[in-house]
Amino acid sequence: MMSKLLTSQYEAVKGARHALFTYCEDMSPADLFKQVEVFNNSSIVDLLVHNVNTYISWVNNFGLNRNTSFYKTADVKSLDEIRMLFEKVDSIMAEFLEKHRNNLEEPFTAMVKHRGFPMTLSPLQLYTQAITHEFHHKGQIVTMSRLLGYTPVDTDAIRF
Repeated sequence: MMSKLLTSQYEAVKGARHALFTYCEDMSPADLFKQVEVFNNSSIVDLLVHNVNTYISWVNNFGLNRNTSFYKTADVKSLDEIRMLFEKVDSIMAEFLEKHRNNLEEPFTAMVKHRGFPMTLSPLQLYTQAITHEFHHKGQIVTMSRLLGYTPVDTDAIRF
């Protein structure tokens, strides 16, 4: 039952992400890659790639016990490439939710590979970390776009 709820919730996350991507399509490619000083010289693309890497780190590498390498912003040349990276994230999330559908609240210990130490976490904690982290940075992306002269649209999970 909880697995179905989380799958449904992730559909809302994907909808909010789609709204963000649609908004970003109206920005110039140069602005998507422009470093914003007040955001530690990060760009919108930097934060999107960071979000992908967060899913890889917590859900894929920790939650599915894999050793997938992280993506580098320098290797990403377009919003379409970012969309493709998030399609991989969507596959990872589907597999993760299927694997843990009967044990979402049962903690397990695994290595935080990029940090080199073990942690004990539940699948629900991993899921929550990944989606809330994405929304945190989505808010930063919308703020960055405003600083670049754009008027943000509604990118919430529930949009009007």
